[in-house]
Amino acid sequence: MKYLFVHQNFPGQYLHIVRHLAASGKDDVLFISEENQNSIPGIRKLVYRLHRQPGADTHPNAREFEQAMIRAEAVARGAAGLKRLGFTPDIIIGHHGWGELLNLPDAWPDAPILGYFEFYYHLKHLDVDFDPEFPIDPAVLPTIRARNAVNLLALSLNQHGQTPTRFQHSTYPEWARKQIMLLPEGTNLDTCRPDPAARAEPLALGDVTIPPEARLITYVTRNLEPYRGFHVFMRALPKLLRERSDIRVVLVGGDEVSYGARLSQGTWRERLLAELKGQLDESRVHFTGRVPYRLYSRLLQRSDVHVYLTYPFVASWSLREALATGCAVVGSDTEPVREFITHRANGLLTPCLDPARLADTVLMLLEDRELEWRLRIGARQYAERHLAMAEHLSQYQATIRRLTRGGDSNLEAVRVA
Repeated sequence: MKYLFVHQNFPGQYLHIVRHLAASGKDDVLFISEENQNSIPGIRKLVYRLHRQPGADTHPNAREFEQAMIRAEAVARGAAGLKRLGFTPDIIIGHHGWGELLNLPDAWPDAPILGYFEFYYHLKHLDVDFDPEFPIDPAVLPTIRARNAVNLLALSLNQHGQTPTRFQHSTYPEWARKQIMLLPEGTNLDTCRPDPAARAEPLALGDVTIPPEARLITYVTRNLEPYRGFHVFMRALPKLLRERSDIRVVLVGGDEVSYGARLSQGTWRERLLAELKGQLDESRVHFTGRVPYRLYSRLLQRSDVHVYLTYPFVASWSLREALATGCAVVGSDTEPVREFITHRANGLLTPCLDPARLADTVLMLLEDRELEWRLRIGARQYAERHLAMAEHLSQYQATIRRLTRGGDSNLEAVRVA
């Protein structure tokens, strides 16, 4: 079978499925992406380049949409070249967020498209008005509303959609949900697994070594920013460090902004360190930036308490990986996290915006070894039941078979237990 995958940052969400298809050796898999250094044996990559950026005179609320149209045009040029060479995909799979799929029905009108629908933006009751510390300027509301333009065009293709969680599915209008199935994402349980030996030996992090006797609190995110509760976590640290001298804290993440507003100057890390100056024993708080995956995995295995916070927004892959690793997770009591964590069964939930409650919950868990180990076991058991990569790939391939055999476009959502 001939597959065409599209994602501006190869391989994106499709690492596991394209690796699986390549390993089988039975299929022709081609991937359209912007240029990067990533490669997977057996996967052909076609690079597209943007011929320009949005114009300086483009209305600010339309720049993201124009960028999507430029991407759609660039991908369509690549598709036209493939078509001239005789390539006709049996299915097209890609992420709708950047507009790359929008023109592909013009090249291959008979090829089904399975597009990833990540999030539908709202002005109230989700991420935008969640944190009263950062009230929304009414002037920004049209910009947020305009961010759904690509979502709406993608839905107008009347093709097939997927999203990984009930929460993400629920953000879409009711009329749109019939086009979007739930296709849960899996985790590699062989890579993300508990290893008791990790907690019995020193952990080297560059110039810093975490000794075995330290109680290690970990926090991981792509970038250190309020959407992922960074400000809340930092404000919990003075009490944590004051109450226990054996605590060490490791924060993994960059200083850019993935979600939400950018600061006019400096980084969120610099701002929070300035706010808490004199309140933290900074010799016990370690910022690593982004780290290689092997070190990140070892850090989760060594963690005594792993903190995961998020606004009502898309849950990070790191939450799934922490559960699979058997971490004792303290998570924010927000809808995307509640989909994965049941309080006191496979983790603890705490109010997302309350540093004092977060500190108390972490301290309680550090004191209660029996609860800690029960949560660790529960986290791993949850991952084995719900996050197994083999099950994810099986569901994915069953969906592909259905779509390529003329299945009903109104696919029933896969049940997420």
